[in-house]
Amino acid sequence: MLILGIESSCDETGVALVQSDGGSVPRLLSHALHSQIEMHQAYGGVVPELASRDHIQRVLPLTQAVLDEAAVALTDVDVVAYTRGPGLAGALLVGAGVACALGMGLNKPVLGVHHLEGHLLSPFLSADPPEFPFVALLVSGGHTQLMQVDGVGRYQILGETIDDAAGEAFDKSAKLMGLGYPGGPALSRMAQGGDPQAFKLPRPLLHSGNLDFSFAGLKTAVLTQSKKLGDALEMRKADLAASTEAAIVDVLVKKSLAALRQTGMRRLVVAGGVGANRLLREQLNAACKKAGVRVHYPELHLCTDNGAMIAMAAALRLQADVERPNSDYAFDVKPRWSLHA
Repeated sequence: MLILGIESSCDETGVALVQSDGGSVPRLLSHALHSQIEMHQAYGGVVPELASRDHIQRVLPLTQAVLDEAAVALTDVDVVAYTRGPGLAGALLVGAGVACALGMGLNKPVLGVHHLEGHLLSPFLSADPPEFPFVALLVSGGHTQLMQVDGVGRYQILGETIDDAAGEAFDKSAKLMGLGYPGGPALSRMAQGGDPQAFKLPRPLLHSGNLDFSFAGLKTAVLTQSKKLGDALEMRKADLAASTEAAIVDVLVKKSLAALRQTGMRRLVVAGGVGANRLLREQLNAACKKAGVRVHYPELHLCTDNGAMIAMAAALRLQADVERPNSDYAFDVKPRWSLHA
């Protein structure tokens, strides 16, 4: 079965082809991605209308590029999958509209995919795919969650953020330091030249006794420290960035280990854009090795939003027979959509 996946939930347009034979882990044949980062930099963040317009321009050329790379024809596609939500409504509508139009034109079924499930299952695209069951740390710009994953579609929330997600803490702290957009990667680059112990920043909910997260207080502490530094901020920016990154990573690592202890599982999957963070990977690798736990990540280039994760999630759902594609080409999108609802 050949599955075409389309991702357009925010500021990346992604298209991919995945081959599923119904038995082994589906195989990625080709993928293409266009990032809108350069376009949104002038505004300091994503402008939804501009994002939607750019998706319209990019999605069909990317689809043709993916087909050409895999040396297959559009008529060879068996299922067209797309991101149904969550995300920006206008951006989601572009991908959904194109996918359903393609499905109708080809007389092939379509399947709407949950964006977060795409991230959650993206490590199956790696050279070292995980096995069920596992604990998952889903950590991105808008979401920070720990889940028990017993199989495709079988997810139990163990803990989640009650305010700002880890990615938001990175981005907002970077903005307070004047590091530009996108803030998370800029802060991490700045942190490499700083002292992570220079400033004592809070680790909210670290000792709460549960697996929930809170990063709004950390952002406030960074703001307070920035104001205290005043004109000296420029000279101490690397130290403040390093201290901020260390605080976020410390919470993510310790909560993940607590989730493993609580569930008794010996396998951890890390997914989402923040999963590409170098310090997070280093500390999780060290902590999991010490605890005798296997840890899995997506390939670095597949940590951000991409069509490959949507095609893979669709393939795994079909392979596990937890969902059937449909030929009703009327579509809707879900800008807010809980993964476990």
